Amino acid sequence: MLLKRFNESALSPFEAWVNDLFNSDFGFGIRPLLSARIPAVNVVEKDNHFRIDFAVPGFSKGDFNLKVDGNVLTVSGEKKAESKKEDENFTMKEFSCTSFTRSFTLPETIQADKISAEYADGVLKVTLPKTEESRPKAIEIKVA
Repeated sequence: MLLKRFNESALSPFEAWVNDLFNSDFGFGIRPLLSARIPAVNVVEKDNHFRIDFAVPGFSKGDFNLKVDGNVLTVSGEKKAESKKEDENFTMKEFSCTSFTRSFTLPETIQADKISAEYADGVLKVTLPKTEESRPKAIEIKVA
């Protein structure tokens, strides 16, 4: 998986302003709104697979949709809730919807047809198996 370091000094003044807006910690900023809607993700690499862990408490297994299109993995989730409160003089009905979508470009070393996912304790774990050729191999070297 290719990771590229973010170079903040290469930003235009407008881009720097937008970056500050999204990364600032002031109480009424955009960051709390975004972090509440985009689940935190951890990517773990093992010898034979990658694993992407999504922190998505409150969802159920049926709320998720995973799709591979070409070399792009898209993981989305949508949870709908409805509450109804009735009293003698009024009826109140509220709907809420929580959703997210995250996309990841997969390297060629992933077996897309063998991707699996499981959800437990508020964490969605997506396992991306590596191809046989990309796995590390032990090589024995003899001293002459």
